[in-house]
Amino acid sequence: MTILFVCTGNTCRSPMAAALMALELDKRGVQDIIIENAGLSAYGEPAAPNAISVIDELDQRSAETLGRHRSHNITEEQLINADIIAVMSDAHAGAAIRRGADPKKVHILSTKNESGITDPFGGDIDTYRETRDRLIEAVGALADDIL
Repeated sequence: MTILFVCTGNTCRSPMAAALMALELDKRGVQDIIIENAGLSAYGEPAAPNAISVIDELDQRSAETLGRHRSHNITEEQLINADIIAVMSDAHAGAAIRRGADPKKVHILSTKNESGITDPFGGDIDTYRETRDRLIEAVGALADDIL
């Protein structure tokens, strides 16, 4: 199984979600799921420093991996090969579908209190912590659904 996390610039939410899903699956002893991430409008940028910092608060190894990340655009191959395309908003879902994603594969990440995950880009460290915590809840719920 392959899970593809998608956001806009691929510097904050989708790489954080991928790191958090890897931690969640590791905690559950699941090792046979491939986790990828991509953006809809990415330009080879590094992960946001605050994204790295808030992941580091949980797991240094994941933060080091995130520190090597460079944003990249979603590919047609990723859309075809992914079993689940986890997006951050309705707009991302629509964009992925317009680019060829099977609508049945598209899943908007959500928490109990909100549909979608807001973009922390440009926010302070507390904004990134809030996003991280919403992502933890959302990827946990996704893991519950697929396992």
